Amino acid sequence: MVTTDLETEKKTTKRRKTAHLKLVPPSKAQREEIRLRCRHVAARLDKSRPLPKDEMESVTRQILGEMNLPEGFLGWTMVVLSSEFWREQVAAIPHSRRLFLLPHCLKHAEGCPADYDKFGLDCKTCGACSIADFRTKAEEMGYKVLVAEGSPIVLKIIISGYVDAIVGVACLNVLEKAIDKILLAGIPCMAVPLLSSDCRNTSVDEDWVSEMIQVPFVEQKSVTRSFVHLLRAANQLFQPDELERLAPRIRGEIRLSELKERGIHEIDPIAGTEVIAYDFLSRGGKHLRPFVTLAIYDAIKEGKATSENGKQVIHEWPDYIKRAAMSIETFHKASLVHDDIEDADEFRYGSPALHLDYGIPTAINVGDYLIGLGYRLVSREAAAMGSDCAASILDLLADSHQRLSEGQGAELLWRDAKDKRISPVDALRIYALKTAPAFEAAFLTGVRLAGPVENYNEPFKKLSRDLGIAFQILNDLADWQGDDNNKMSRALDLIGGRPTVLLALALQDLNDAGRDELARLVSDPSIANAFRIQRATLLYTEAGVFEKAHRLVDKYHQRAEETAAQFESNSLRDVLTYLIDLVLERREDVQPTIRFVEPTSIVQAFPMTSR
Repeated sequence: MVTTDLETEKKTTKRRKTAHLKLVPPSKAQREEIRLRCRHVAARLDKSRPLPKDEMESVTRQILGEMNLPEGFLGWTMVVLSSEFWREQVAAIPHSRRLFLLPHCLKHAEGCPADYDKFGLDCKTCGACSIADFRTKAEEMGYKVLVAEGSPIVLKIIISGYVDAIVGVACLNVLEKAIDKILLAGIPCMAVPLLSSDCRNTSVDEDWVSEMIQVPFVEQKSVTRSFVHLLRAANQLFQPDELERLAPRIRGEIRLSELKERGIHEIDPIAGTEVIAYDFLSRGGKHLRPFVTLAIYDAIKEGKATSENGKQVIHEWPDYIKRAAMSIETFHKASLVHDDIEDADEFRYGSPALHLDYGIPTAINVGDYLIGLGYRLVSREAAAMGSDCAASILDLLADSHQRLSEGQGAELLWRDAKDKRISPVDALRIYALKTAPAFEAAFLTGVRLAGPVENYNEPFKKLSRDLGIAFQILNDLADWQGDDNNKMSRALDLIGGRPTVLLALALQDLNDAGRDELARLVSDPSIANAFRIQRATLLYTEAGVFEKAHRLVDKYHQRAEETAAQFESNSLRDVLTYLIDLVLERREDVQPTIRFVEPTSIVQAFPMTSR
């Protein structure tokens, strides 16, 4: 069942106001005193698993209470406590495997001679600011250094295997986001907060930064559980060598570059579909769904892949586990190919969509090929995983495939209808069919690989529905801010006449005149797109649509967390808590404006490579 009840939940929402909690202690002596207390407290904490954010906040509030300090220091002190929690783990990582992250706002805004390259700020070491000093010292010790900001790119670098720990400098706004996405993954991390968040000519306790850089390497046994091995394993499945090993090509070793250079007439034309499909399968993406499958399998198997020797544990898993996880991604990638055609989207993973490169018929066929590959990855492992297990997983995939098609079909039929009215409940029903089945298949495939699914069916169906709905609403909100990875511009759902919960909420709450105007904006392509976006933004704002959508995300996010909390296994609860936060990653909570500026942050251009 889906509802749009927007009453305030008992639990604090995910978007609580935190600006008043980001004060920096004004004196160096006070900052030193707090850091010393955090070091003593951290030494007594259980380090067998990452410290959840709510527990970290509770401990930090206790510290501030004992020191009779204001609540406003909460965010700053949490960063310091977290750094002390991870100090020993960072020390266990050689300097050459650490990333030193510096913010570009430490440079002088006026007169800085440095330009941005694809790696961040290309510092000229002119001596005008502290960036060059820090960078030189870190590079001499073997660090990889990046002058940029943002947890997403750092997480990509970690997952790609270039570094194993992070030390950095950032403002509290950036560090608040990093706590969820990086620290909860179990990535050893230390940070020194900037003394202000003005983003221009800011400053930092430089002696703290120097001390952090020089944390010596001490070979010791790592004990804190980490999801890094699993994140890397999911990513590794689609790297060229592993992809070829687990899913060997049938038609030979032809590559996409060869196909484009020589043309289809000079190679085996039958191989063309395979070449394009394998190239698309190995392109970008977060690989969330195969990660879900691997993580759930591991959690039910006592979570050994999150231990210190997790890499070896995963290496010893039979290949049918990895192929089953791969199959989830092939179905997802197939749905993206078809969705891009049906929605007339122009970009995927920052490049032209497949149907623009090769034409609609070829793209449809490639999507179909990927579906077939997904089924084959499981069906041909029946002997290894057991025929009953293989049949169960194939049934899960087929059921997911059908329900996803039903949800997409409902959207397409609505889009082509003359009557553009839709209720929020109907929009959410479409979401539940479009998005939830893929998560459900990923969850239950991991369960079935580990054993029977009977005790997990219902809770994972509920979790998948709530997670899928919240995920889709966030995707709709991102559409109004622009998506530099896939959509490149904003409000494509409106322009494409697609049913969204944003549209449904507006139609529900606007007056008759507003509803009539919005219906025309959605259905009449003769109206200039810029005007459609401008008027729809005003109407959505008038109806309070964006805030209501965020509250719906909060509601379904909370429901997902409540379901996760019901599992008895600590390993399963921990991984589900992390997965929920990973899947429901929030972008900046900014109301859309009439004028939109395309994102050009250097962080977005940084490739997954080392300097």
